[in-house]
Amino acid sequence: MSIEKFKPATVYTIYIASTPEKVWQALTSAEFSQKYFFGNSVEVELRVGGAFIVRTPDGARHISGEVFECDPPNKLTVTFNVNWPELIEKLGPTLVTYEIEPAGDAVKLTMTESHDRPLSDDILSGGRQGWPAILSSLKSVLETGQPMVIKMAPPQRMLAALRELGIKTP
Repeated sequence: MSIEKFKPATVYTIYIASTPEKVWQALTSAEFSQKYFFGNSVEVELRVGGAFIVRTPDGARHISGEVFECDPPNKLTVTFNVNWPELIEKLGPTLVTYEIEPAGDAVKLTMTESHDRPLSDDILSGGRQGWPAILSSLKSVLETGQPMVIKMAPPQRMLAALRELGIKTP
């Protein structure tokens, strides 16, 4: 797969009172990610071509992908595909890039979600709801040791748009 054709659809930047090394560890450690990713664990083989997996709290594979860029502690790019074959078939793969930069006594973390085809705002509303919650909880854990408790239901705009495309939804 060539990542050159992917265009950013969602970009979030957050500043965290931490170090690049600690932010990198938080993004790539299964144990640490459970603290801010609502019990999900991120498993990543830190090499180009390595596996990228997110498991639900019960251990089921929720997201799978491949590492495309790995430059600790500065940049990680992975495919980020929900294990829902019909979704990937119709909407294509998702590419997620984390860029970590020193910013004074803090870290500037930029997360970019890119796609290889145009997607409607309704389809993108799922990630646009989820990413701020995940990144805010990451910031909270790194700065205070405590995750944020954010209650969210599946985004109805996204589910309705998927149904319109003929994709069965939960």
